[in-house]
Amino acid sequence: MLKNFNGRPSLATVLKASTVAGIAATVLATGVPLEITRSYAEAVKVQAPAVPSFANVVDAVSPAVVSVRVENRVNPVADNNDGFSFDFNGRGFDDLPDDHPLKRFFRQFGQDPNDQQGHQRRFGQNGPGGPNGPGKGRLRPVAQGSGFFISEDGYIVTNNHVVSDGQAFVAVMNDGTELDAKLIGRDPRTDLAVLKVDGKGKKFTYVNWADDNNVRVGDWVVAVGNPFGLGGTVTAGIVSARGRDIGSGPYDDYLQVDAAVNRGNSGGPTFNLNGEVVGINTAIFSPSGGSVGIAFAIPASTAKDVVADLMKDGQVSRGWLGVQIQPVTKDIAESIGLSEPSGALVVAPQPGAPGDKAGMKAGDVVTALNGETIKDARDLSRRIGAMQPGSKAELSVWRAGKAQSLTVELGTLPADQKDASADDNNQPQQPEAPASEKALADLGLTVGPSDDGKGLAITGIDPDSDAADKGIKEGEKITSVNNQEVSSAADVVKVLNQAKKDGRTRALFQIQSSEGSRFVALPINGQG
Repeated sequence: MLKNFNGRPSLATVLKASTVAGIAATVLATGVPLEITRSYAEAVKVQAPAVPSFANVVDAVSPAVVSVRVENRVNPVADNNDGFSFDFNGRGFDDLPDDHPLKRFFRQFGQDPNDQQGHQRRFGQNGPGGPNGPGKGRLRPVAQGSGFFISEDGYIVTNNHVVSDGQAFVAVMNDGTELDAKLIGRDPRTDLAVLKVDGKGKKFTYVNWADDNNVRVGDWVVAVGNPFGLGGTVTAGIVSARGRDIGSGPYDDYLQVDAAVNRGNSGGPTFNLNGEVVGINTAIFSPSGGSVGIAFAIPASTAKDVVADLMKDGQVSRGWLGVQIQPVTKDIAESIGLSEPSGALVVAPQPGAPGDKAGMKAGDVVTALNGETIKDARDLSRRIGAMQPGSKAELSVWRAGKAQSLTVELGTLPADQKDASADDNNQPQQPEAPASEKALADLGLTVGPSDDGKGLAITGIDPDSDAADKGIKEGEKITSVNNQEVSSAADVVKVLNQAKKDGRTRALFQIQSSEGSRFVALPINGQG
């Protein structure tokens, strides 16, 4: 027994001895062994608040989503006789010694390796040397993406860039079933394409389009697709933004979502929580090549009409004005007397195009279409492209400081046209031996006569001037100022003086270069 420094038992020793004695007394008094139980701490349990689950949506839409495998015929290795031939370190079959083992082998079977017909007889169409044999026009996978059924009879929507290089297509359903698909039509301008599978009477699960008007920034969305060829993969996120222009074409109006989208998701759908398609995954912003939470989807409103046209005619017919346009900047708006920088500035009408026939002129600003305000040049292109060729369009234009109305009968956008409003850019005449006529010092420009007598060749630019800041370069040409043609420096000064009298602080210069024509607003303070 432990004792403290006084020789007495410690308190702990006394308590321990008392407890043991008590237990022993109990057992002796009752004659029944004492039941001893062990106690454990309980596991942590947290009652989490209810969170949205996407399981019901995924269960419903997954059968409608497919993986798209794109195949192409791989050309054979270069072959002089286009047959099944041999090359032994630069020597042909006939160059081998008669006792060469390979020569004896083939002669044993009565076969000449350079005899293509013989090989086809021996091995068949799918064997070496046959049209479907290895290396001879054989179909091989060259790309993969995603898609989804838009009708019960087998129409599939995907991206144009997924199928554009393919010669054969296979739709792989979520249960692994593979179905050959036929390309019905594609539209490079919106990056959409439609395939069709023959289900032999089978009705496919399909999905519907969502109403864009009900899609809000912050809404939950679910992306389903085939990233990196993994097959049906589901990711979730929210709508991050609307109306994104990523520079892919004149009809850019993308939804931005933060659901994980990677290579192979292209052409796959993004759903709302009702299982409706709000967008088609098309592009991602990624410095690394993988998902960083910035993905772009073609909105349902754009895809719905394009897909309907492709299903019906295999192509899309778009309205066409035939004018080159550019955005209206704050400086340009001030130079022409517009209260705000909106609308589409007409750079040049194409001769004989619908816009030209309706009287549209360079320098016009289209401010409204059929009574609806035009936000910018892209907005005009998109709206004109959505209209049917032959339809009438009422345009409100700002010209010479006042509003006018024009009626245009739209044409059909040519197949090689860049967008619904742009025309072929005019090529300027480059001056061979420019001679400075007069320096417009306050603008930072030195000009001279152009070779064709139309406009002024820009022969010098002050690098510290507003003209240089606006991107004007030596070798370009001034064709008009405030929509008035100029052919000398004196003409420019005359127009600028009139602008100052009218209370303008900027003038609108039309600049022509090898890349086309554009408008630039320059300050005119100080011009006398």
